[in-house]
Amino acid sequence: MADFLPDDFPIPSGNSTMKARNALCLMTTLLLGGCTQPPLTNGSSRDSPGFSLTGDQNADWASILRIEEQAKAIVNADGCTSADQCRTAPVGSRACGGPRYYLVYCARTTDSAALFGKLAEVEAAERAFNARYQVASTCEFRMPPNVGITVGMCAAQVGGDPIR
Repeated sequence: MADFLPDDFPIPSGNSTMKARNALCLMTTLLLGGCTQPPLTNGSSRDSPGFSLTGDQNADWASILRIEEQAKAIVNADGCTSADQCRTAPVGSRACGGPRYYLVYCARTTDSAALFGKLAEVEAAERAFNARYQVASTCEFRMPPNVGITVGMCAAQVGGDPIR
């Protein structure tokens, strides 16, 4: 009956087997059903309370870019003395998944909680935008850049050299 179970595993028979299967199906349904979120009905983003889609694609994208600029204003790349104090933060949400790019910042001088809160707004707004306007994108996985100190500031590095 169940080839994956050990030979000495007790398997109930008869009516108790059906009850156990029904209980398992019910628990699975409840568990999976609890993981879903209801669809957005007004074009607003669940995680970005200040953002709602207007139906004008250009205006909506401009709104996302304004939120992104607010996130960039939180970033402070200077103030770190070693590369291990530098961090990256994902920005946006491409239609195929993953961020559009990464910001590099100094963890010592940047309010990381505020930065990631604002970036969550950008991601949620962009996800809603992508769904509403059926945006397509390439599906390569974008890794965060290596970081280092360049001219006293945290910066993305390629092979030990700053990205220009």
